[in-house]
Amino acid sequence: MKKRGIRKNIMLNQNFIDMCGQKSVIRELFAYGSQRAKEIGYENVFDYSLGNPSVPAPASFTNEMIRLLQTEDPVALHGYSPSLGIDSVREAVAASLNDRFEMNYGKEDIFMVSGAAGAIAHAVRAVTVPGDEILTFAPFFPEYTPYISASGAVLKVVPADISTFQINFDAFVEMLNEKVMAVLINTPNNPSGIVYSTETINKLAMILTEKEEEFGHPIYIISDEPYREIVFEGVDAPFVAAHYHNTITCYSFSKSLSLPGERIGYIAVNPACEDSALLVDMFGQISRGIGHNCPPSIIQLAVVKSLYETSDLSVYETNKNILYTELTKMGFDIVEPGGTFYMFPKALEEDAVAFSNKAKELDLLLVPSNSFGVSGHFRISYCIPTEKVERSIPVFQKLADMYI
Repeated sequence: MKKRGIRKNIMLNQNFIDMCGQKSVIRELFAYGSQRAKEIGYENVFDYSLGNPSVPAPASFTNEMIRLLQTEDPVALHGYSPSLGIDSVREAVAASLNDRFEMNYGKEDIFMVSGAAGAIAHAVRAVTVPGDEILTFAPFFPEYTPYISASGAVLKVVPADISTFQINFDAFVEMLNEKVMAVLINTPNNPSGIVYSTETINKLAMILTEKEEEFGHPIYIISDEPYREIVFEGVDAPFVAAHYHNTITCYSFSKSLSLPGERIGYIAVNPACEDSALLVDMFGQISRGIGHNCPPSIIQLAVVKSLYETSDLSVYETNKNILYTELTKMGFDIVEPGGTFYMFPKALEEDAVAFSNKAKELDLLLVPSNSFGVSGHFRISYCIPTEKVERSIPVFQKLADMYI
């Protein structure tokens, strides 16, 4: 039998070969947890690795899917969507944003996408050419790196202010230059759970407005907002586009409606944005180049029924309160999250990977901070049942006791 191998006369893409050796730590921990659960039982593995919603989608979405399937034309439901999205859906999304945030979006400002990843892929390509720079703020979602590099733009990371995880403005201003075409922000933030305050967003907007004038070109905020609806009681959570004209909002229903598998979201271009009339049409053309076409028609139609609703997200605040209270008692240093289902404590040693490995020995799966652009921390993704959070507390105590 002929041995299979890499044919030397065919050149494979070295970039993707290299990426095979740089797999997601989060996904690898999750895979380990799944295998471990088969060995010792799901109830005995405290898997805080993956940000997969733990609450069901609202009944309004499920009922609308059933109604559509039972009563509507199957050809229309399962047919191709227009390239920019279904008109009635785009109109409904625009109206919901206007109602909730006192904006003035129209259908022409909305582009339907298959999740926030697709939204960012389109937005980046619309406002940059290869070699342009995009700034983001540590800690940041690690997948921003391939999202940006695949476009030919260059991602540069502003170091974190670990005392608050608000924007480190001194470092940010130093890194702003004429090659910066966009700033990619994520609030509420993965992995810290921090929500950028109105003061933070207004200061960011002021700096960018001044730099636009100095550099002679627009600088866009690409606002990645999949956790917009997961904000805890009393937390100041501004709608970014209401504070800065050149804002491109990237939204996903994955977290608010617990629909990560359906891959559904949208881009909303602020009508005050430079070239706003052109950008959405550009997104339709960008889709042709990246094969990231609009989401299934039936899913677009179904989410319309839930634009003013969410899943029952209260469990995430319950889980946050338990973990924050108990872990701080143990001596963990934590900036209290204002939203999402993540927190980002300091590890009990400088080597976050070593700390994560010690936790792993206790079947406690915590993501080390290195891939988020910060050292010496770890991410807890607490979108798991509350009873399991409660049962994990003694395990955290065992981990903490290793460092006494």
